[in-house]
Amino acid sequence: MLGLRRDRLLTLMLLGALLSADLYFHLWPQVRLQLRPRKGRRSCSCPDSASHPPAPPPDSAAATTSRPGEAAHNFSQVQPGERNIEQGGRSADRQGLASKLQNLFAHPLYRALEEPSLQGPEDTLLSSREALRYYLRKVARWNRRHKAYKEKLNQTSSEAPLQFQHEASWVQFQLGINRHGLYSRSSPTINKLLHDMRHFPTISADYSQDEKALLGVCDCTQIVKPSGVHLKLVLRFQDFGKAMFKPMRQQREEETPEDYFYFIDFQRHNAEIAAFHLDRILDFRRVPPTVGRLLNVTKEILEVTKNEILQSVFFVSPASNVCFFAKCPYMCKTEYAVCGNPHLLEGSLSAFLPSLNLAPRLSVPSPWIRSYSLARKEEWEVNPLYCDSVKQTYPYNSSNRLLNIIDMAIFDFLIGNMDRHHYEMFTKFGDDGFLIHLDNARGFGRHSHDELSILSPLNQCCMIKKKTLLHLRLLAHPDYKLSDVMRESLQEDQLTPVLTEPHLLALDRRLQVILKTVERCIAIHGEQNVVATEASELLDPNSNQVDLAS
Repeated sequence: MLGLRRDRLLTLMLLGALLSADLYFHLWPQVRLQLRPRKGRRSCSCPDSASHPPAPPPDSAAATTSRPGEAAHNFSQVQPGERNIEQGGRSADRQGLASKLQNLFAHPLYRALEEPSLQGPEDTLLSSREALRYYLRKVARWNRRHKAYKEKLNQTSSEAPLQFQHEASWVQFQLGINRHGLYSRSSPTINKLLHDMRHFPTISADYSQDEKALLGVCDCTQIVKPSGVHLKLVLRFQDFGKAMFKPMRQQREEETPEDYFYFIDFQRHNAEIAAFHLDRILDFRRVPPTVGRLLNVTKEILEVTKNEILQSVFFVSPASNVCFFAKCPYMCKTEYAVCGNPHLLEGSLSAFLPSLNLAPRLSVPSPWIRSYSLARKEEWEVNPLYCDSVKQTYPYNSSNRLLNIIDMAIFDFLIGNMDRHHYEMFTKFGDDGFLIHLDNARGFGRHSHDELSILSPLNQCCMIKKKTLLHLRLLAHPDYKLSDVMRESLQEDQLTPVLTEPHLLALDRRLQVILKTVERCIAIHGEQNVVATEASELLDPNSNQVDLAS
């Protein structure tokens, strides 16, 4: 009898220990998240977003952690009062003397009519009627699937079905794409689109289509260097617009180690933001509109995603931060995760281009593609006359394609991007269509190093558009200094400072390298063989000389 009582006591003690462990290790961290004090919190710069929970107080351990390479956090040190003063100062500057950025965009180079002029439907990417019908079908299908998903979970929802709005900024952006670029210089749609992506709540989150296609095809144990991969998500907003979200994985002050190969480098969210601003300043307008945002990973990703795989990779870190990571073929372990602080995570949002069903795109390997090998080199890296063979190859022998590739090389050299293995273009605009500067996240890695091999198309071909050269010369002028106008443009982003000062100054240094390269080409081959308005001026030996004096 005594033995039975002893066994019952031991059983009760064991059950009590298990219950205590469960409470301490599982339930208590969740309770702590809910009971975290709200006094003295940092305020988000978008107070109209009701979905963002309060951030931890500034003196909390999570807010002061700054270990390189760890889970990403927002690291802006500007307090709410300081940010208001800073913004007020900038507003006062605008009310007084015009800024360098305003003067730049008011310059005749940015006011000149573009050639060839837009004539009709063949010069715009989308048919408005066809596109609107397509969007209406997409919204109706999304409503059906959302309703079925709720019914599957036995959830009743009072939400009204999503309504398609033809005046939405993302719709107007896609309808405005034309032969000259992704948007026009004076388009008011772009600022509205940036505002909407920064503030609109999300209604769904998912992996991108290419990631879905690759899920499960690799062996996670074979991943040796996970730092070169990147986690990205597709977010949909309340207006049905979509954006690619790339979370912060590296602090701005960190440089890419010099021993890293370009294909294992981190992808940086701030590089995507800065690339959009630089592309607009250069008047290329070939980078999709991109903006920085602080996302609540719990409310704006986890609670809106229907993807069970994405739901399964969320966890709470020992520092009580909400984190998530990617399945194969990307990052397979929790130490490669990205984390909120405790919920807020910094990242970039890039607007989606029209569906391939509406606007097919051509993806072409770059003639100056890198080997993506530890030892092997491509022909262009060992043959200084490589461009001569490129000039004799279709379509580079009869169109603006080669000049557009040189534009892209100049852009990549300025941002330090060595990862341009392919380029894309809309098939509707033919061989002379502009190249889309997609995926710029491996830029701005090393401000202390200028990778001259990126400029090989310009160095080897000694060709450049007159329009591009005039813009570069203007940005080298003290009144329109590239670093100054970039600094001013980036100040409008929520995540300012987007770039550190050394990266901004590196732009001026690299700009001089480009201009000296062009001067060397002109000294060797003559201006008429280097600078052209059209490709035919350089490909035709009887073309007239281009006068830059104008």
